[in-house]
Amino acid sequence: MLSIKKLSTAIALVALSMAVGVISVRASPETPQLGTATTPLLSSIISNVNAVGDDAFATLDPSAMSPPPTQHYGPYLSSSPDSGSCGNDWATDTFDRHFSVFSKDGSIVVVQQFKDFSFVTPASDSPPVNMSPGACNNSTPYDGGLVASGVTGSAVGYFIIQTTPGTTETSNSPYCDATLSTNVDCTTAKFIDSHFSCTYQVTCTVSTFYDHYTAPITSTAPNSGLIENEWKDASADRGGMSGDIRSI
Repeated sequence: MLSIKKLSTAIALVALSMAVGVISVRASPETPQLGTATTPLLSSIISNVNAVGDDAFATLDPSAMSPPPTQHYGPYLSSSPDSGSCGNDWATDTFDRHFSVFSKDGSIVVVQQFKDFSFVTPASDSPPVNMSPGACNNSTPYDGGLVASGVTGSAVGYFIIQTTPGTTETSNSPYCDATLSTNVDCTTAKFIDSHFSCTYQVTCTVSTFYDHYTAPITSTAPNSGLIENEWKDASADRGGMSGDIRSI
C-alpha cells in the first residue's frame, strides 16, 4: 500500500514537473520533435505500416517493404532511459537499432526500428517514487499510478524520420557514428547527423513514432502485482498514448 508520505512525494514531483514545463507527450525511448511535411515517399511508407500493422512493422524485414530501402544499417546495441507521460524516466530500455534509408525522386526517409527490445524499472534517474508511464495520460495531472522496481517486459517500436528537400546522404559508413567510426553510445542523433546533411530534431524530424510495451504478469514479484501491464506511446496518427504499466 502507498504510504501518505510516498503519495505526497509523488504529488510534489508532478507539481514540480508542471512548474518547470516538463510534463508533455514524449516518445519512448527517445523524445522526437514531430515534423508535419508529407511527401509521396513518406506516404508510401505509412501505407506499409497500415498494411501490416504497427507491431509487425516494427519488426518487419526492411526488404519486404515497398519500395525496399536503398541502404540498411545496424543492428547497433543500445540502451536508453524511457520517459513516461509525467515527464519522469520510468524504465531503462535495451534494444538493437536498425536504420533503413529510403530514397526516391530526391526525397529521403529514414525508418528506425527498435528490435530485441526489453525494459526494466527503474531508470538510473527515475524519481524515488517512480510514476508509471501512463500516470499523467489517464487523468490530469496525475492519477496516482506508480511502478515498482524490478518490473521487466518487452517492447517493439519504430521512428519514421523525414528529411528536408535537398538533404543528401553524406556517408555510407557502417558505424552508427560515422564521424568517429564507432558504435559506442549509439543514438538516433549520432546516426542521422553523421550520415546525412541535416541535423536531427532540426532539419530531419520524426513524422511518426510508435512504441508498444508489455510486462507479463508472472507468479513472482514484482510483475505479479501489476494492475495494468500494457502501455503504448505513439504519435497522434498511430493512436497516441494508451494504457499503463502500473503496480499501484
